[in-house]
Amino acid sequence: MRLLGTLFILAALTLPAETRLGKPLTQTQPLAIGQLLSQAERYNGKTVQVKGKVTEVCQMAGCWMELVDSASGKSIVIKVDDGDIVFPPDAAGKMAVAEGKLTKVSLTKEQAVARAKHEAEDRKRPFKPESVKGPASFYQIEGTGAVLQD
Repeated sequence: MRLLGTLFILAALTLPAETRLGKPLTQTQPLAIGQLLSQAERYNGKTVQVKGKVTEVCQMAGCWMELVDSASGKSIVIKVDDGDIVFPPDAAGKMAVAEGKLTKVSLTKEQAVARAKHEAEDRKRPFKPESVKGPASFYQIEGTGAVLQD
């Protein structure tokens, strides 16, 4: 019995701790971010699940986090409405599995400039309006749930 208790404690110490955010995940297997983005039109509007390393998190409201796929180097933003989920500001560097609806976002040049300015402020980086060349389109995931692994 003592051996079983010791094994249980050792197993608990070696298992990564998880932080669950938002709704429970419903998909059984995450897609590689590179695969998802290479077939984005196929998945547009559908619920998807991805896994990657958190590279950045919104420091103002925790309303987005960026995940990168180590195999392809591709990244995607998981965006939520303010307050729906609050991604921890110190999550960068952790692994995460996130789920939500893949959405194509199309912006006019003016919207792209405003978005780039907001991102620069949020990421505490300088902003140059002339760096935005025109209208922009990109994919992001409208997040419904995530699991951070410590």
